[in-house]
Amino acid sequence: MSSGPDDPPIERRSHLRSAVLKDGTIITEDAAIRCSIRNQHAHGAELRVDPGVVIPERFVLHIPADDARYRAVVRWRKNERLGVQIY
Repeated sequence: MSSGPDDPPIERRSHLRSAVLKDGTIITEDAAIRCSIRNQHAHGAELRVDPGVVIPERFVLHIPADDARYRAVVRWRKNERLGVQIY
């Protein structure tokens, strides 16, 4: 059976993400870049940054609401959206 245009998208993630809206900071060697966290799970998150902001492949993600800092690696990019693996 094939999927049609009205069918829901197929979920390919191995971990279900929870929708959130938290402020965060991407910390690099020479900058602190504001971002918002749109969804999150134990191993990753989707971030939004201002259009045109250059984000390196690896950085520290600080999430004050969680009182946490994570090492992060960019896994995908689309416009102002970033999918990151956190650990």
